[in-house]
Amino acid sequence: MAFGAQCCENRPTLNPSSGSGRVEKLGGLDAYVSGSPDSKLGIVLFSDVFGYEAPNLRNLADKIAAAGFLVVVPDFLKGDPYEPENQDRPLHVWLKDHEPDKGFEDSKPLIEALKSKGITAVGAAGACFGGKVVVEMAKNELIQAAVLLHPSFVTVDDIKEFKAPIAVLGAENDRTSPPELLKQFEQVLAFKPEVKSHVKIYENVSHGWGIRYDPDDESAVKAAEEAHKDMLEWSLIHVK
Repeated sequence: MAFGAQCCENRPTLNPSSGSGRVEKLGGLDAYVSGSPDSKLGIVLFSDVFGYEAPNLRNLADKIAAAGFLVVVPDFLKGDPYEPENQDRPLHVWLKDHEPDKGFEDSKPLIEALKSKGITAVGAAGACFGGKVVVEMAKNELIQAAVLLHPSFVTVDDIKEFKAPIAVLGAENDRTSPPELLKQFEQVLAFKPEVKSHVKIYENVSHGWGIRYDPDDESAVKAAEEAHKDMLEWSLIHVK
């Protein structure tokens, strides 16, 4: 699997205490959970290679939860986020321990755990590396809707197999999933009228802009918030 260097730019400072939610066990995984336990609508939010303790990611979970969803950010990396400074374990080696198929298998008991809590509809969103896990969930009809935020590893063949409403939110300056690839996704989806779809390429942003932005950079925050708004609107329409 090809994986561009952009996937690892702007590494976040992880903070296990970030966010207004709580960490609990769900489906055998540690998970950051935000939102009312009485909600009937769930969103599973998959991280990039840096894992579920990234503050921007948890803030996004809190934002989605405020709209009425129970949001779960699972630690599908199992306490082993990618560490660029570890020269003994470069990215291609780390990836061998974290194939997206493993994340997909771990998502099955997670979905069951949500259903046992009374959740009746589940959507999923994934950033970068986590987008591939969401694709597998949608292809296997585990979720009601999907959002891919600057995805990695997702192929045209994946999109051909999609069975759930899908929004693909991509960056103009993205070498991992360039606009040319996303336009191919759009063309494939145009021939699948039974699958609701939306493909958007955001101008003047790069891969990772949706969750690895500098919170002190006003223009970066504004760009990320546009993607967050689109993600939330898609979820409100299709997860019900």
